[in-house]
Amino acid sequence: MQRNPHKKALMNWSGGKDSALSLYHVLKEKNFDVQYLLTTVNNAFGRISMHGVREKLLDKQAENIGLELLKVRLSETVSMEEYHAQMESALTPMVQKGIEYSIFGDIFLEDLRQHREERLTKFGMKGVFPIWKRPSLELLAEFWDLGFKTIVVSVNGNVLDKSFCGRILDRDFIKELPTNIDPCGENGEFHTFVYEAPYYKNSINFEIGETVDKTYNFKDAEGNEHISTYYFTDLLPS
Repeated sequence: MQRNPHKKALMNWSGGKDSALSLYHVLKEKNFDVQYLLTTVNNAFGRISMHGVREKLLDKQAENIGLELLKVRLSETVSMEEYHAQMESALTPMVQKGIEYSIFGDIFLEDLRQHREERLTKFGMKGVFPIWKRPSLELLAEFWDLGFKTIVVSVNGNVLDKSFCGRILDRDFIKELPTNIDPCGENGEFHTFVYEAPYYKNSINFEIGETVDKTYNFKDAEGNEHISTYYFTDLLPS
């Protein structure tokens, strides 16, 4: 894998389609030397945060990409204080190795991008957003045309029915989405696992397991309590 030796970077890797497509563009344009994939993991269950995908499948992704995987392990009910402390512990040695850029798959959430950039300045790092502000349907069309394949592994039950979980993200899936749902799930409506990509050495094999629901209580920035139910479809490595 060819690398630009002058712009060392890490890729914030969720295992899903947006980070996968962002990585594609970074590798294609060769403007950065991507040295690590960084992923947050729920340490209690050994699964990707928010996505619920088993670590073994995450490891398979990294192996097929050919990049070293850096896991940031978080507790089951992680606070923002813990999250920032763990990220600081992960990023500090990266900066010491000369990594100055952190790449994200965000599309249009301004507040999230601003938050990321503000946190990165504390380490002297800069954020890179390869697919920023591109229309969701345009991104999906490109994603499919390039040969990516992905499956929906978690769904926000407050906005989508359980039946959307565990399905391949294809054109039929998008057609069935309610009109108020972003086709890329950019508002957290659903999350995915990419099992085939143009830069994978091999496709990742798995079997579809059961779909379970989990209910979470959390407080927003104003201190108001909310209850959210999420559905997770288990993927079994095969």
